[in-house]
Amino acid sequence: MKKSYLRFLALIALLLAFGCSTFTFAADAAPSAQALAGVAAAAESAALALIAAPAPVPNKGDTAWMMIATIIVILMAIPGLALFYGGMVRSKNMLSILMQVFTIFATIIVLWCVYGYSLAFTEGGPFFGSFDRVLLNGIWNPVTASFSTAATFSKGVVLPEFVFVVFQGSFAAITCAIIVGSFAERAKFSAVMLFSILWFTFSYVPLAHMVWFWTGPDMIKDGATLVTEGAKAGYIFQKGALDFAGGTVVHINSAIAGLVGAYVIGPRLGYKRESMAPHSLTMSMVGASLLWAGWFGFNAGSALEANDIAVLAFVNTLIAAAAATLAWLAGEWVLKGKPSMLGAISGSIAGLVVITPACGLVGPGGALVLGTIGGLVCLWGVNGLKRLLGADDSLDVFGVHGVGGIVGALLTGVFAAPSLGGQGLFDYVTNKGSSDAYSILSQVWIQAQAVGITLVWSGTVAFVSYKLVDKLIGLRLTQEQERAGLDITSHGESAYHS
Repeated sequence: MKKSYLRFLALIALLLAFGCSTFTFAADAAPSAQALAGVAAAAESAALALIAAPAPVPNKGDTAWMMIATIIVILMAIPGLALFYGGMVRSKNMLSILMQVFTIFATIIVLWCVYGYSLAFTEGGPFFGSFDRVLLNGIWNPVTASFSTAATFSKGVVLPEFVFVVFQGSFAAITCAIIVGSFAERAKFSAVMLFSILWFTFSYVPLAHMVWFWTGPDMIKDGATLVTEGAKAGYIFQKGALDFAGGTVVHINSAIAGLVGAYVIGPRLGYKRESMAPHSLTMSMVGASLLWAGWFGFNAGSALEANDIAVLAFVNTLIAAAAATLAWLAGEWVLKGKPSMLGAISGSIAGLVVITPACGLVGPGGALVLGTIGGLVCLWGVNGLKRLLGADDSLDVFGVHGVGGIVGALLTGVFAAPSLGGQGLFDYVTNKGSSDAYSILSQVWIQAQAVGITLVWSGTVAFVSYKLVDKLIGLRLTQEQERAGLDITSHGESAYHS
């Protein structure tokens, strides 16, 4: 219908143009076919200009994919992360870990919808957004009876804003839950919850805004709008840091908060004197497998579209996790004489962490190298580095998420280079890749700045939050409660009955 209308307008314009030229230049020869074609083309262009371009409409396939991606990210946390952590603590503390992960997830989802999303993903300043989307206000417009949309990474492609809200909310919730692994088996449940609320508000939300917020590709028309729209983006985004799915926002952010907590709360009773071996590696293996499966939603979903970049992230996630598993086991076999189940699942998580910031930016070869390096470096992180730090990081959150996140963030700057099979940088003015402009050295420096800002920001917020919680309600259980186990003393339940 639209094409017929345009052709009709073009025909009218053509007849008018031909009539005018006949009236004015009757003595001249008839217009040539080429001239008539030019007039017709100009008329059709004019007709096109008369009709306003319709607003982009969300693609049902993209929307469906993002809903599925969100569901499997939720499965990463509950039950994935809960079982992974739960199996690695002693049996008397199994339920406490499940309870902490489950309740933190629920709490953060509520806070995300109340104010977190608004402060993270609306235009405001370089560190925080605004309150325009408090309680998700404004997404549904009752006057026009329409829902608002959210930008993706492609011009003219959008998502329903609600699906972007829930996808990003699942990220926020699992990030806060990761932290509890560092001080497992000794913190008060009430203290954990209060700390999570404070840290979410003053660390996760601003870092998500700093790293990921921008006004979207459709706002960039030329060099001038590139500058003006870039100035509205988050502080770290403006620097040009690359973080496809959360190396800084999720992993480094949560890991340093956990490490600070391990120092502030102190070691478990009997640490280095009593056996604190995992009570059920079977549970942890099931949890790790759910994490691996769910990570495809985490990484491939971060493309925000069901497109080739999502598939690239999917492939890279699979390759890196597998390579890191084998690298960790090989290193462990050499160092300790035997490969272990705990090593296998730890290696897989290390690979997933390392590839997260790079998954949609590097080629499969880069993913293979990243996974291999990540497995070996994180093996050192939970052994050599842990001894150097001297903190009782119960479930090695910093050794895996911190070390893996830092390595992944820095090496993203290397392997995103087009010369090494990466995607390079995308120029939204010309709307195509700009491989000639990529500098590995410059990008690694930008990545290092992002890592440093994340460590300082999150570490500072975490320290202040722990101290505040300790003053208000106390962080740690009594020795008697810790000896008896958190399941009974904090929740009046037991995971197992004989």
